[in-house]
This record gives sequence, C-alpha cells and structure tokens, in this order.
Amino acid sequence: MNRIFLFLGFLFSINILCVTVNASPSDGQGIAYYRAGFPLVAKPLLISEIATKKASRAETCFNLGNIYFSDNKLDSAAFYFNKGLAADPLNSLNSIGLTMLKIKSDVQVAEQDFKNILKLKQNKKNVDIYIAIANAYLFNGVLDKAVIYQEMAKAIKTKYAPVYIVLGDIEKEKKNIGEACRNYEQAIYFDDKCKEAYIKYARAYKSVNTPLAIEKLELLKSKEPSFLLVDRELADIYYSTNNFRKSAELYANYLKSGNSNVMDLTKYAFALFLGGEFTKSLEVTNLGLAMSPKNPAFNRLAMYNNVDLKKTAEALVAAKLFFNNTENPEFTYMDYRYYGQALRDSNKIDLAIPQFEKALQIDSTKTDLWKDISDMYSEKANYIKSIEAYTKYVNSLTQEKKTPDIMMNLGKQYYGLGNDAKTTDAAIKKSALLKADSIFATIAQKESIGYRGNFWRARTNSALDPETSLGLAKPFYEQTAALAESKADAKFNQVLVECYSYLGYYYLLQKDNSQSMSYWNKILAIDPANPTAKKASEGIKKALKGKTK
Repeated sequence: MNRIFLFLGFLFSINILCVTVNASPSDGQGIAYYRAGFPLVAKPLLISEIATKKASRAETCFNLGNIYFSDNKLDSAAFYFNKGLAADPLNSLNSIGLTMLKIKSDVQVAEQDFKNILKLKQNKKNVDIYIAIANAYLFNGVLDKAVIYQEMAKAIKTKYAPVYIVLGDIEKEKKNIGEACRNYEQAIYFDDKCKEAYIKYARAYKSVNTPLAIEKLELLKSKEPSFLLVDRELADIYYSTNNFRKSAELYANYLKSGNSNVMDLTKYAFALFLGGEFTKSLEVTNLGLAMSPKNPAFNRLAMYNNVDLKKTAEALVAAKLFFNNTENPEFTYMDYRYYGQALRDSNKIDLAIPQFEKALQIDSTKTDLWKDISDMYSEKANYIKSIEAYTKYVNSLTQEKKTPDIMMNLGKQYYGLGNDAKTTDAAIKKSALLKADSIFATIAQKESIGYRGNFWRARTNSALDPETSLGLAKPFYEQTAALAESKADAKFNQVLVECYSYLGYYYLLQKDNSQSMSYWNKILAIDPANPTAKKASEGIKKALKGKTK
C-alpha cells in the first residue's frame, strides 16, 4: 500500500497541546527559545520561569503575551502584558504589548501611545524598544509603520542583528523571500551565533531552495551543537522532501533535548512509519498514546502500523479505538482504506468492501481503490460486481495508461463471468465471452510479437464453442503455438501443451488422424508421461491398425 500519499495533510488533526518530557528549564531558557523562533517550545518553559522566578519576569511575560497574541487569545495576552508591567513598571516592553492590542481597533491612539513610550528617557536610544514597536505593527499587518520603526532602530544601532531580523520578517510578510533572506544573512554577519536568523533563513528557503536551508541549519548546528532544536528544523525539512529515514534520525536526536510536544512525537512516529520502520513507529506511537490516549494521530498510526505489520487482530482493535474513541478526528480516505485492509486481511471481505467505498466517497480521485474493490469481489467469485468496479477503474485512466496488462485483467474477468457455473443466464455468459474476446483481440493487435492476446482469444472462443464443433478457437491456438514455438523456450511448454491438446482434439473430431497424431506427438515430445496425449495416441494407433486389417 502506497503510504507517501499523503502525509503532510495528516497533521491537521494533531492536537498540538504541549507535553513537556523531562523538562528542567534553566534560567531564561524559555526566553532563549522564544527569541530563536520556537514559541511552542518556549511557552511551557516561560510559564515555568514565571512561577519559579528564574528569569526576568517582565521580559518573560512580554514573550508569553506575544505568543498568546499570535494564537489570537487576546485576553490571555493582555493578562501577561499587565502581569509583566506590574512586575517592572520601568520596563516598557509590556506597555508596547498592551498598545499592540489596540492597533487593529484604533491605529491613531496606538501610535500616540508608542510616541509617549518613546518620550521616556530610558527609551529614547533603546534600540530594542524601537524593534518591539516595529514588531507590534508587523504582528498586526501594518507593514508601512513597521518599516518606519525598523529604520529608527537601525539609525540607533546599525550593526545589530535584531534590526535586520525584523526587516527580514517584514520582507517575508511581503513575500519577498530573497530580500528577507538577505537581511537574515546580514543579521548573521553581525552576530554569527544569532540562532533566530539561521532558523528564519532556513524556514524562508525551506520550499524555495531546500539545499540552502539545510546548509544554513548545518552551519548553525556546527556552531551550537547543544542546540538540539536545529535537529527538529532539519527533520522537518527532510520530512517535507520525503527523506523519512533521515528525518526520523533527527527527530530522535531532538527528543533528547527533553523539550518535545505531542506534535514532535507524532512527526517522529510518522517519519518512522513513512520510512517503513513500522515496528519502531509503533513503539513511539504507544509512547504517545500513553501520554495522550485520545489523540487521533497516535490512534491512526496504531491502526496503520499494525496493518502493515500484519498484526490483524491488533489493527482491528486500534481501528475501533480510532473511529470511536478519539478527540475530534477528521477522517481521511486512507483511514478507511487501512481499516478496509485490516478487515480484508482477516477475511471479512463483506465488511472490507464498504470501507474502501467510504474512502472513495471522501476522495474520488483515488481510483486505484476501485481495483482493490474489484479484486475483493473477484476473490468471492462475484464477477459481475468485480467487472463493474474494475470498469470504473479503467474508465478513470487516460488512454496511455490503459496498458495491455490493465486490459488483460478486465478481459480475464469477463472470461471468468462467461465460465461462471453460478451464472445460469446463458445470454449474460455469452455476452461476457464476446466482450472478453474483443478485449483480447485488441491486446493481440498491440502485442504483435506476444502470444497472450491470441492465447486468451483461443480460450474464450473455446468457451463459446464448448463442443468444438465450429472450431472457433482453432486459428487462435495455431497463432499462439507459432509464436510460442518461435521463442524456443521451455517456459512456454505449458502453453504449447494446451494449444496442441486443442488442435489434436479438433483434428480428431474431424477424423483427420494424421494431423491429430502430429499434435499428440508434439505433446509427448515435451511431456512423455502426459496421460491425455498417450491415451489419444494409443487410440489413433488402434484405429489405424483396425483400418489396415
């Protein structure tokens, strides 16, 4: 089953509630992670730092307020900005945060508030205050104002990395990726350990120039080997390029940092799964389920991995949990496909087929599923339903993709219906055989040096002429024999035996003993013990002896 479907679309259903694993935050670690561009990782650490007073409460609250603002949780943002302002009234960062909340409702009032903040003596030459105001406008999408304050910051301190980072962010918001990265490069020039600049550069180029993104992150990794969040960034990039084994390796290394969340663990488990490491993926999935039992992504992976590991009983249990006991799952066509496969593997074909049909209802472009459905009906010898499903599959293909192999299978299904003992309607059976013959005729034309089109035409016409009274199959068995003989390969012996058997029998009915005998002798040359050929040969010899007496 092809797994590369898909995958980035699966993450929409992941609950990204942070789950910190063995976190032991050091002084200011949350602030450092926030500045480096990892708000989700920073958030629980910042909350912990406020509670334990292990970092500047004013700046910690300001960063938390910004995180909540980006999540559109404005009440929570205001709560932390006020908390930070109360902790240190002389630090204007949280005043900027509170003013940022006003921008969308009243730009002019906000602008006056910022001017008042800048009038304070401690702020007039404080480059970080100007940068914070620029970001306040940027976060609200007011780019022209953001540029003005970025330029003011630059005038105060030209050789300062954060000045160029904010300009890079502005350019990125304008979709000027090259210009954004040029400014991130400038930030690195002035501070070659500015993590945020490396990270933002890599994210900007992730889908535009992947090798450059990887190169920049590897450079940061060489300078800051203990900064394991670089591994997560690299893992994400390798993930997006379908290098799942490398991605899984990097996620595993990142998890050693102790600052992971459900999404990180999910991505790791999915990378292992997509890389074909089903046993390891299942192990990680089970760890995730222990932390978050109703998480749809982990329950989904439990089903997927068990299906691919052929652990059918476990797969069905996982499927039941996934479909009935997860939080807000959004089911995909692959969910029903895997569930259908689990049922199919347990020989519950009647239950499996509706799941494949549900998958098609969700995504009608996945027309390969019609082939699966056809195969299942075929396993049950329900040729009418099998043909119906397979025809839908064939009709979904472009003309170039309707290869002889594809059409051969359809022809065989019509042939099966035409010879089905359970079908009593002679008209249906004859119609099916005529359709089969038409398909095999087309294949014979396309494969002029191949034998199979004529071989199956021979079988089909033999079924149309069960008494061999009309000899309908004769020309096709003759053509097949000629082609097979020209190959001079023992692997065609069984084909030749069938051809010679029909032709020998045909000529026997025509009372042409000499011609009939020639074909039985050809069979005996291939298979001296062939009972039919021996019996026919002996019968002809007796008949010929009787004539000579």
